Order: sequence, then C-alpha cells, then structure tokens
Amino acid sequence: MYVVNLLIPSCFLITVDLFSFLLPPQSVDRSSFKMTLILGYTVFLLIMNDLLPVTGNAIPLINVFFSLCLALMVASLLETIVITNLLSGAADFGPVPNWIRVLLLQILGPLVCLRQKNKKSKHFEMKTQVGKNENIKAPTEVGSPVDEGKAVQELRSLGKDVQSIRLLVEKQLKQNDSEEEWIQVGFIIDRLLFGLYILFITVKLSWNYSHL
Repeated sequence: MYVVNLLIPSCFLITVDLFSFLLPPQSVDRSSFKMTLILGYTVFLLIMNDLLPVTGNAIPLINVFFSLCLALMVASLLETIVITNLLSGAADFGPVPNWIRVLLLQILGPLVCLRQKNKKSKHFEMKTQVGKNENIKAPTEVGSPVDEGKAVQELRSLGKDVQSIRLLVEKQLKQNDSEEEWIQVGFIIDRLLFGLYILFITVKLSWNYSHL
C-alpha cells in the first residue's frame, strides 16, 4: 500500500522536478513550474496523511523520505531563483572576478561540458575596422594655405570623433564580455547543481530502498 500510494507518486514528482532543470531559465519561467510542483506535492501529502504510519517516539523512515523529497524541491526552487536573477541581471554586474573566471569558466566549465566562448576574432575585426578609420592622413597637395589650414582642422576634428567612437566601441565590447561571462557562469552553476541533484537523489533513493 505504501509503495503504490505514496512512494511511486513521490518518485514521479521528484523525477518531474529533476527534468525541469532542462527548461531554459532565460526564456521559460522555471520557478513558477517548480512552485506549482511544490504546491502539488504538499497537497498530495495532506491528502495521503491518513495513510502514514503513526508511531510513538521513533520517526518512520517513510516520513523522512517525504521530508527529504520536499526539501529537494525547495532547494531546487531556490537554485532556480538564484540562476534566474544572475542571468537577468548580468548586464548590471561588474566584471567577473578573476577567481570566479578561473574556477568556473576554466576548471568547472569543461567538467560540465560547457566551454568558454572565444570572441577574440570578433573583437579583433571590430577594432581593426575602427582602426582603419583612424589612419586618415592629410592630403599632400592643397590649393592654398587657407584651404590647407581648414583641411588640417577638419582632419583633427574628424580624428577626435573617430577616437571617441573607438573608446565607445571598446567600452561596449568590455560590457558585452562581462555580461556574456556572467551568463556563462550562471549556466555552469545550473549544470553543476543539476548533476549534484541527480547524485543526491540516486544516493537517497538507494539508501531508503535498502532500509525498507
């Protein structure tokens, strides 16, 4: 009776919560799905409360199992809230600290099959395009000294404008790099916690079934 009415439905709900990690947090409201799942599991426990064994001082193992399942769902929801906040506010964060870049992007990233994206070629192309506009030289021959002076002034003004554009482009590139690095950090953390979630569920189910 316990296996059919309590354990199997709980395992189904935990499995659904596990596969909810496959939903992309940046485009799907994963937190709402998990909150609905927790609400459904709470209602399920209230309905099946009469089937739970009632003992004196000792806590039944099946009650511990249900408490761990609910705790896992709540932890999964908290992880989703953190990841969603990280991905949504990546543009407002500063540069990624060096220790986070080394630990997550360079070490943990390849371990969870998420490698850091290389954007050096794109940055080099944009900087080269802007640099070409800076290499504007004054004409060697002009009609009169007055025309020569005007041309020099216009070229100096144009050079200042190009320099300002280059600074803006470099600043934008740095901001884009920082935003993309934070997004990559969020995906790596999400993938890492997904693996830990699978590991914890496997160990917990193995331990519980071995003691039933």
